[in-house]
Amino acid sequence: MSETRGDFELLEAWREGDEAAGRELFERYFDAVYRFFRNKVDEAAEDLVQQTFMGLVQGRDRFRGDASFRTYVFMIARKRLYSYLRERDRAREPIEVGTTSVADLGLVSPSRAVLVRQEQHLLLQALRRLPIEMQVALELFYWEELGVAEIASVLETPIGTVKSRLQRARTRLDEIIVELSQSEALVKSTMDNFDQWARQLQEHLRPVRPADDGDG
Repeated sequence: MSETRGDFELLEAWREGDEAAGRELFERYFDAVYRFFRNKVDEAAEDLVQQTFMGLVQGRDRFRGDASFRTYVFMIARKRLYSYLRERDRAREPIEVGTTSVADLGLVSPSRAVLVRQEQHLLLQALRRLPIEMQVALELFYWEELGVAEIASVLETPIGTVKSRLQRARTRLDEIIVELSQSEALVKSTMDNFDQWARQLQEHLRPVRPADDGDG
């Protein structure tokens, strides 16, 4: 049995033409990258996932190995997201990701995710009303479990700025939750069990894959 290859080893092999290495790397990170885009751009998510993985292959001279591979993947995904937003609204005023939300831009349709609890619906809608920069930071922290230093690398922002942004994002998210719901009980349940609902949303936003047909 061959030894399991690390992410960077797979990437180098893929860049040298090993398609099997590329497929393995894709399998490892597809769900996380898809989730990153799904709650922000919805219908464009799959195309942006493909662009992100192509960015891994083409970014040979841009990565110095000073961050984790996971961080590198999300760094590329974040850049692809912002590029998509700029291209989409080229004829309008430049998008300010620090103040504009995906809800403002009409980028997400009603969720196709099967959400069982009202708390999940409320939290999902609230996240989409955060400024994009805050939404990215908060989802990386709660869904992808990146540390502050890793998020700083993804956002190419000082660690102190990320700490402050996460604090402000959570405060603003709580305010939006209150604004969206008239039920005090629902608001309390959502806030008191925030980590639980956030983790559950992580699973609900995974892509729905066709069942294995058993061929091969």
